[in-house]
Amino acid sequence: MVIVVIFVIHWYLSLFFQTIFLHRYASHQMFTMSKFWERVFFFLTFLVQGSSFLNPRAYAILHRRHHKYSDTEKDPHSPEFSKNIIMLNINTVKHYESVRRNKKDYSKYDYNVPRWESLEKFSDHWITRVSFIAFYTLVYVTYSTSTWQYMLLPIHFVMGPLHGSIVNWCGHRYGYVNHKKTNDKSKNTLPFDFLMMGELFQNNHHWKPKSINFSSRWFEIDPGFLFTKILNKVNMIRINNG
Repeated sequence: MVIVVIFVIHWYLSLFFQTIFLHRYASHQMFTMSKFWERVFFFLTFLVQGSSFLNPRAYAILHRRHHKYSDTEKDPHSPEFSKNIIMLNINTVKHYESVRRNKKDYSKYDYNVPRWESLEKFSDHWITRVSFIAFYTLVYVTYSTSTWQYMLLPIHFVMGPLHGSIVNWCGHRYGYVNHKKTNDKSKNTLPFDFLMMGELFQNNHHWKPKSINFSSRWFEIDPGFLFTKILNKVNMIRINNG
């Protein structure tokens, strides 16, 4: 059971920093924070995502393009133009690497994104990523009590992108629609999104992308929003209007 607990903790820690730091802060700037706290969140995002760390600049640019061209041919990760979730991931990686390596001019999407160039270079090095993979494997070798538990191990390797692919695939294919004027195929997959901390309220989010609360009906609960309220209460962040 130790492995299951470790897996659940890693899943939600990775998801927390992806929705709070990469999505709501880096991409949409739904709140502000001091340079000190920005560096803390930047480092913790790297530490938690480990081998699958997503560069905040690249993440923000891709996500901004996703909103601008949602579910069109220019969308970097739309299930409308991917036969399956595997092809969606392949297309997303191509766009991500194009941004990360500056293969095109993305300057109009590259504004106010958190940068830490030395950490970005360190995190992208293959030795760093392989070291994290080796660490995860060592943890499993040490604490696994059954062979089936090793089936969870590869998920740790790709935790960050996996969360993104679940949201982009399910959030634009399955669920219900509150707002029909989003001009895309976005949907709300779950009424209480405890699995993805509010990220699967895609229809609500695309309808009002600047709102830090992804829920819009009485029965919808956005755990990510609740966490930002706590962070705001303890003065780690300051929530903007929207």
